[in-house]
Amino acid sequence: MLKYKNLLVLVLFILMACNNSTNINSDNRQDSIVTLPYFNHADWTPEWINKEDSQYSKIHRIPAFSFIDQDGKIITEKEVEGKIYIANFFYTKCRGICPKMTTNMSLLQAAFKNDSMIRLLSHSVTPEMDAVPVLKQYANIHQVDSKKWHLLTGDKNKIYALAKQQYFAGDSVGFYQSGNEFLHTENFILVDQHRRIRGVYNGTVSLEIDRIKEDILILKSEISSVVK
Repeated sequence: MLKYKNLLVLVLFILMACNNSTNINSDNRQDSIVTLPYFNHADWTPEWINKEDSQYSKIHRIPAFSFIDQDGKIITEKEVEGKIYIANFFYTKCRGICPKMTTNMSLLQAAFKNDSMIRLLSHSVTPEMDAVPVLKQYANIHQVDSKKWHLLTGDKNKIYALAKQQYFAGDSVGFYQSGNEFLHTENFILVDQHRRIRGVYNGTVSLEIDRIKEDILILKSEISSVVK
């Protein structure tokens, strides 16, 4: 009889251990709330900042801008107000990384085709060559949906200043360049509904595109939790 009692105690101990293990894992998942960091500097150091933190109101934001898209429409920050968007920098004559980036932007366009919350902004780094008719032709070739995806041209100084100083495009060296040294970067930059940078990805890599999709869903869940 004692033998069976000991066996019963052992079984109960194992069951309790398993239950505790499940609780611990559950607690860990609960504690590590899935959220995206903020990026405030050109070195791309991720920062997780709570709303209660004094630094929250100082998080870097993309400032006001004004460019022209492939339809000749003026696109300002109002176009992405309250929306999530992905920004990148390209040029239509590029035969290097740009075709792959454009293909991957097309994948994002298709993935969020019916999602009015998502926008794509592709800025030309050779605006002197990429006038509206050139962008329009490029858009037609790549089946760009002008309601979702804007190919932007405009003043080169403004595009480069925005790219290097605000989007931290290229690298930390580019941030400190004062002139229009040619900008060629594969970065896709994820920006939230308050124009705060929340992610950077290699726009030529398919796996990174999958990560963008996942991170967009995380941002949308953040928005939903605030609304609730």
